[in-house]
Amino acid sequence: MSDRITALDLPAAELSEQTTRYFEVCREKLGMVPNVLQAYTFDEAKLTAFTGMYNDLMLGESGLSKLEREMIAVVVSSINKCYYCLTAHGAAVRQLSGDPELGELLVMNFRAATLSERQRAMLEFAEKLTESPAKMDEADRQALREAGFSDRDIWDIASTAAFYNMTNRVASAIDMRPNPEYSSQYR
Repeated sequence: MSDRITALDLPAAELSEQTTRYFEVCREKLGMVPNVLQAYTFDEAKLTAFTGMYNDLMLGESGLSKLEREMIAVVVSSINKCYYCLTAHGAAVRQLSGDPELGELLVMNFRAATLSERQRAMLEFAEKLTESPAKMDEADRQALREAGFSDRDIWDIASTAAFYNMTNRVASAIDMRPNPEYSSQYR
């Protein structure tokens, strides 16, 4: 695989001290700066908006576990066939679950995975929101409530699915490539 990050050749802007420190933390914690962050360096305002939304949705306070949020990312990315997100978030699912097969099952067909009723309801909701958002109705939200989700949790499921639908489209449009490290992690 090449070292290419995207099909676009946008020159990186001068990064602020804050962003430089953020990238140093990435290198310390992850052993790399994810290519999705590198891709945004042409416009630090866009990078800051992206990382702010990502950090809030994926790391912020929520009734959803980090694993559940990563599962949503993988299922949405599977539907959208987003190579970058499938590779990166598949590694996160493997890490958080301790199950090297779960990420692959979610990529291929989440219904084939051994999931709790809660997880299955959550992923069915994310699937429908991705494939036919205009068909969402009260029955979809009620199914989540019956699976134990609060209305705040429903907001978080919807927001996470929506975020990955957006990022999948950008990543696919610019042929964003995942860091090679993700492919071998947590197997």
